[in-house]
Amino acid sequence: MHWFKYKNALLYGLSLALLLLLLQWLEFRFLVLSHSMEVYVGFIALLFTGLGVWLALKLAKPKKETIVIEKEVHIPAPTEFTLNQNELERLGISKRELEVLQLMSEGLSNAEIAERLFVSLNTIKTHSSKLFEKLDVKRRTQAVEAAKRLQLIP
Repeated sequence: MHWFKYKNALLYGLSLALLLLLLQWLEFRFLVLSHSMEVYVGFIALLFTGLGVWLALKLAKPKKETIVIEKEVHIPAPTEFTLNQNELERLGISKRELEVLQLMSEGLSNAEIAERLFVSLNTIKTHSSKLFEKLDVKRRTQAVEAAKRLQLIP
């Protein structure tokens, strides 16, 4: 048994470790007692920080789950389109304005329409504003919808 040779060294090391532990504990107690107000404020700050994070997570979580339902919609096959000439004449829409309206329905921008028809952007803006007046609408989407309803475009 070799550890008996080092019994004194082991006891000495153990007593030093216990003494160091006691000193560390006393230092901690002194630190807590001398700075007790700061320690309490720190604990309260940690408590309210945790409470704030928990509350934010609870409030930010949606209460209802959003469910997306995909349904198949059957659209009847398009019938043969016939231009409503009477409405076209009643509204006074010119052939060029009708072309602009058809290109609008394809989703082209004013610049793209101008490029396709080989006219200036201002000309397209003029045609668009006259179309809006004649169809009594304020936006392109409304103009396209009204024109489809009146059977001016397919």
